[in-house]
Amino acid sequence: MKSKIDSPQKPRWSKDTRKKDNKKNTRPTKPTKPLPHKPRPTEEEDFADPQNLILEGRKAVLEALNHEKPIDRILVRCDKGKQVEGTLRMIVAKARDLRIVVQEVERIKLDETSETGHHQGVIALCPAVPYVEITDILQIAKDRNHPPFVIVLDGVTDPHNLGAVMRTAESSGAHGIIIPKRRAVGLTGTVAKTSAGAINHIAVSRVNNITRALEELKAAGLWITCAAMDGTSIFEADFSGPIALVFGAEGEGVSRLVAENSDFSVSIPMLGRIASLNVSVAAGVLAYEVVRARMAK
Repeated sequence: MKSKIDSPQKPRWSKDTRKKDNKKNTRPTKPTKPLPHKPRPTEEEDFADPQNLILEGRKAVLEALNHEKPIDRILVRCDKGKQVEGTLRMIVAKARDLRIVVQEVERIKLDETSETGHHQGVIALCPAVPYVEITDILQIAKDRNHPPFVIVLDGVTDPHNLGAVMRTAESSGAHGIIIPKRRAVGLTGTVAKTSAGAINHIAVSRVNNITRALEELKAAGLWITCAAMDGTSIFEADFSGPIALVFGAEGEGVSRLVAENSDFSVSIPMLGRIASLNVSVAAGVLAYEVVRARMAK
């Protein structure tokens, strides 16, 4: 029986020997199919307004939960030594039923986050654009008649890094990004600004478990390629075919389980004294290795 690595449908990890629209071109270009999660924006909508990302007050947050509005996380006042009380308990219970992350914080944190000064002990942080399912990302690749290309971020917490990765993903032709719900940044206003409009053009799926997400991608035929210090050099790796690039948290790298569930690991040669690259820079280097492999066909 052939092993997975011998499968002719998927790339081998060995030395590869294979070999924008022009504004002046008057020929009509094929219109890009809009993403399922958001219509293509107008020029004025390129930047999401950060002030639309915060819901304050018990009634506003409860209404959002009742109507299942997309929410990244909920901050609830719970001072030291006390328990959540009154209407806040109802909000917490409803949020947990919907599997929304609830973070208990002291009043000072809410005061710092609040834009109105009338948070009533609860603030909901909403994504700049709605999230999609992994199946939606795979469908985008199918609609474009491309082998799927997905970027997976395992615990990236810096919104500037996520925004920069979104710009890279969109410009390199990736079909979507996958991020975890917990211990990671979501689609915040800062991410929207840093992405320079890319947030409106790249699909993002937010999952409970990255390892399970990788299993779903494997089932769809993607090779899971993990960025790691001890991996195969990117110059000896084949990035063609259906692929998911996995990058870890700032300073920590990918988690052990995610690394174990990857098919291969690759590394970027470091010739200077610095031992590693920022995650958004590393994502740019590897994403364009995928571009190079696909353009060589």
